[in-house]
Formats: sequence, structure tokens, C-alpha cells
Amino acid sequence: MLLLAPGTSAAAGRGPGAMLMLDSHLDTPASLDLPGWRIEDRHRFDEDFTQVDLPRMKRGGLDGGFWAIYTPQGALDREGKAAARDFAFRRAVSIREMVASHPRTMALALTADDARRIDRTGRRVVYMSIENAYPLGDDPSLVRSFHAIGVRMLGLVHFANNQFADSSTDPGGPRWGGLSPLGRELLAEANRLGMLVDASHASDAVLDQLLAQSRAPIVLSHSGCKAIYDHPRNVDDERLRRLAAAGGVIQINSYEHYLKPIPRNTERDAALKAISARMDRDGLSVAEYHALLAERRRVVERYPVAHASFDDFMAHLLHALKIVGVDHVGIGLDLDGGGGVEGMEDAASVSRIAAALKARGYDDVAIAKVWSGNLLRVLAAAQAAADPPAG
Repeated sequence: MLLLAPGTSAAAGRGPGAMLMLDSHLDTPASLDLPGWRIEDRHRFDEDFTQVDLPRMKRGGLDGGFWAIYTPQGALDREGKAAARDFAFRRAVSIREMVASHPRTMALALTADDARRIDRTGRRVVYMSIENAYPLGDDPSLVRSFHAIGVRMLGLVHFANNQFADSSTDPGGPRWGGLSPLGRELLAEANRLGMLVDASHASDAVLDQLLAQSRAPIVLSHSGCKAIYDHPRNVDDERLRRLAAAGGVIQINSYEHYLKPIPRNTERDAALKAISARMDRDGLSVAEYHALLAERRRVVERYPVAHASFDDFMAHLLHALKIVGVDHVGIGLDLDGGGGVEGMEDAASVSRIAAALKARGYDDVAIAKVWSGNLLRVLAAAQAAADPPAG
């Protein structure tokens, strides 16, 4: 999309050489299963707490990105892994159905070149990614099936350790000291397929081992800088430099609890958790869903809390740019997965990022790299490193 002044709508139009804006981590597929929720409708964050839909993407200039198949970490037993596998395939089907139902406004992307081709047709770009490899069970080769239905990025782990790798935030600490033996097999399989490997949520040891063992560049699809906020999910400057030296990229997230210390309100957290548990059940009617939304709005109003700001997000982005330069930084806001800050609550306001970078002296070429160029470069590199097709 075009570079815009603060407060200007990106819907004003496109011109020759318009900037392509891709976000590497959209948790919006979770919204597709909400009762009565439709991607083509204009929703409001202060009403239903969702952040991405087609009208808001148009207003903010967001051209698409990687739409995540996120699976919460569950039990590492046969039943848990089987349930996770089935859930992940259903979520993949939901993404494919979303695209198939909107052929004039959305298109599935499979290669790095597809993004610009799709953008030239005026449609939104839908790459597919996996957040948390838990659904693969004990069979790394199952990733071939996800690749066959369109997945092009693989995140190994989430909040807790799994069978493939250690998480940066598991309360029990590391289990494997980095990648497990299955994790090393999965990395090799992803490299063979040309899938982009995502180290967000992984421990420092996992990132170190991925950088040493992967034959393609690594991406951090939604992470931050430890120098700005010393949180386990964030990455220190020395590792950022090694990521860049290996051709990789850090995509800066807007999840406020990774941007700065945010005081917790235990009553609010408990109330919201209880509401979420009631929402997360099969057979929820539209009326029940809206009643729970109203209850959630009342909780938010009853327990106001401090939030991170757009400037807090920019502090991480600018630091990463300072440390590794414009060729190794991008945008992965984690919208619909907890991301969003005051001043950039949803997709309608993401054009602020380009305007803020412009105000700090970055030119259009640099900003285009941050908004999509670097992400597409590492995807192209991963695909170029794949094994040639058999036969």
C-alpha cells in the first residue's frame, strides 16, 4: 500500500509501485469458527475483540500475510496428539474454505512470487503457517501433508515444551536442551520441503541449534527485543546478529506483555479466562456468543488496566533496525492472538508503522523491505534450498 500520513486511510487508493504490506503472524483463523462471524464484515475491536477482517485490512492497507494454524499445547500422549492433529487439519480446511468462498478478494499463496502476483489482482494474500508443531504427533513426515494443503511456514513450539523442542516460557524449564531428536528430524524435513522454519516461542537453545543446523534462513515470525524488555520470549542482540548473519529476519510483534512490564489484574484475568472457556465449546449459538461478548465487555469496563502503546511497539522495531539493519527486520503483529497496542488496536491502523518509519528518516525502499520484502526473501531462500522434485 501507499505510504500514508498518520490518520490517513489506506483505502484512498493504490498507485504504481504501491507498497506490499504483509504480516507474518495473523491468528485470525480462530475467528472463522466464531458463531455468525464473517471475514467480509466490518467488525469493531471494542465490540467483539477481533482485529482483522477484509474491511479493516483495506482501511489499514494490510495486503495479507501468514494466516496461522494455531493449536494450544495439550497432553503429550496418544489421545492429545491425535486430537491436536484433527484440530489442526480442521483449521487448515477453514482457511482454505475462507479463500475459496472469497475468490474476488482473497487468494492462496504458495511461493514467494505469488504475493506480488496476487496483489496485482487487487486481492488479499493468504499464506498458511503452523504455530506449534504439536499436531504432528511423533511423525515428522506428517508435515508433508500440511505442506501439500498449502502450509509454507512451520513454528516448532508454543507456550510449553512439546515433543520437538523446548519453549522459552515453559514453567518447568527446558526438557530437551533445545531440539529433541524428533525436532532435528522435523527441521530436516521442513528444509527438504522448502518450508520456512519459525523460531518464535522457542528457547534460546532452539534458536541457536536452528541457526547451526538449518540449510535455509530462519524467521522469528512474531518476536521482540530483549534489550528493550528482558522477557524470555524476546531475543538478545547477539542472537539477532547471528540470525541476520545467517540471512534470517525478526518480525516484530505487538503483544503487549512482550513489549514492556504490564501489571496483571488477577480478578480481571480470572473473569476473562472463565468467559473464554465458555466460548470455547462446540455448538455455541450466535445468541450465546453475543451474550458472552457482552459479559466480556462488562469485565473489561469493570477492571480497567494499563496497556502498552504504539511507541512501546516502535521501540522494539527501531532497536531491531539499529542492531541488524533494514534487511533483517519485518512485521508480525500477532493480531487476533493477543497483539495490538493503544494506537494500533487492529488492522485498520497498521498504516501507522510506515508513517512512523518515514518520520524517522527511512525511505520507501527500506520500509518496503520491512513490510514484506525481507519476509518474501527468506521464504524464497527456503524454497530455493528445498530438495528438487522427485522424478
